[in-house]
Amino acid sequence: MPTSRPVLAPEVVLRGAAIHFARHCTLDMDLLATELAVSRATLYRAVGSRDKLLGEVFGMISRRLFQIARARVGRVGGAEDVLAVTRSFVGMLELAHPLRTFMAEEPQIAARVLFTTAGDVMRRSVAEQAQIFREAGVGGPQPLGRALLYVRLVESVIFAELLGAGPVELADAEPALRALLE
Repeated sequence: MPTSRPVLAPEVVLRGAAIHFARHCTLDMDLLATELAVSRATLYRAVGSRDKLLGEVFGMISRRLFQIARARVGRVGGAEDVLAVTRSFVGMLELAHPLRTFMAEEPQIAARVLFTTAGDVMRRSVAEQAQIFREAGVGGPQPLGRALLYVRLVESVIFAELLGAGPVELADAEPALRALLE
């Protein structure tokens, strides 16, 4: 008689991984499996890969901070409001200690997860930014292309160290961001 494999709900894994990441500034899959009271094999069957789970955790962090930034600004109605959301979001990310520590300790993995399809972070960020553009009435009738450029430019500020540059200030990027909002 075959034994049934435990089913691990995605929301349980994501919540556990986010808590683990906040505590440890990394994602140790062996330790996470122990914390979730499942085998390592069960964890990997549920999530696919560490990169994919890191992408989900980064996406969760990003979505939450983006929601807070949007709430701080309130109704988004124009380019200045879009920039205000961006300033608030970038400011909070600069203070996100677990993410900053992870980027310093595991830069290649952070870059792979953040900038490639391995973590799927970019696609979600662009979709959220395009939605803000639509709400604000900026970016033209097809805001997805401009949203992609906007997100890449903001990432260049936030993750300058991962890209091999020194610190970059958002204020230095604002003229280019404004041009994308026209």
